[in-house]
Amino acid sequence: MSVLITGGAGFIGANFVLDWVAHTDEKIINLDKLTYAGNMASLASLQNNPQHVFVQGDIGDDQLVPKLLAEHQPRAVLNFAAESHVDRSIHGPGDFIETNIVGTFRLLESVRGYWQALAPDASDHLVRAWHHTYGLPVLTTNCSNNYGPLHFPEKLIPLMIVNALAGKPLPVYGDGMQVRRGWSVVCNANHVCERPTWSRPPLCHRCAQTRKRVGLATCRDF
Repeated sequence: MSVLITGGAGFIGANFVLDWVAHTDEKIINLDKLTYAGNMASLASLQNNPQHVFVQGDIGDDQLVPKLLAEHQPRAVLNFAAESHVDRSIHGPGDFIETNIVGTFRLLESVRGYWQALAPDASDHLVRAWHHTYGLPVLTTNCSNNYGPLHFPEKLIPLMIVNALAGKPLPVYGDGMQVRRGWSVVCNANHVCERPTWSRPPLCHRCAQTRKRVGLATCRDF
């Protein structure tokens, strides 16, 4: 048996892959486009591990994805391929639309008639639509902001750490009073690992930290 994951060289995806390999003996096929957020160094420990099969490619590739599905016949497809950084969405919204919406649409089309697809945030409506219209069994997990190992340094917590260690200013967005809920990416990866074992999952599952904190308070810790 196997699972197919997309975006598995990114922050959350890589943590999921490492957690999956550490706790299961099931093969994981990892499809990642390797954009700026994809980092193969995060998966260096799996370089010669036959349990991890890496494929560089786009979730919107309607030739490659069906080929991978046919070849590996995964029991679940988990989509971590998403653009999520706010500043980048302002300066380059096209990439967000192409990946988060168009890419998810094409991924869903590829897996329609297969078995299971899971997709993130802005594409949730598409996922539910494919469930209700075509009967595709899907599960959407909604989590709070993740932090932890392998985090790309443009995000708040790793940026504060890197700048603090280098003696640089700690930049605060706006007045710093934006409310955040933080959750360890390791906990999230472990939590998601358990979801594909459900035989009849609900459409949506929330996995979030209840504690709230403003960004400025987090910055002051450094």
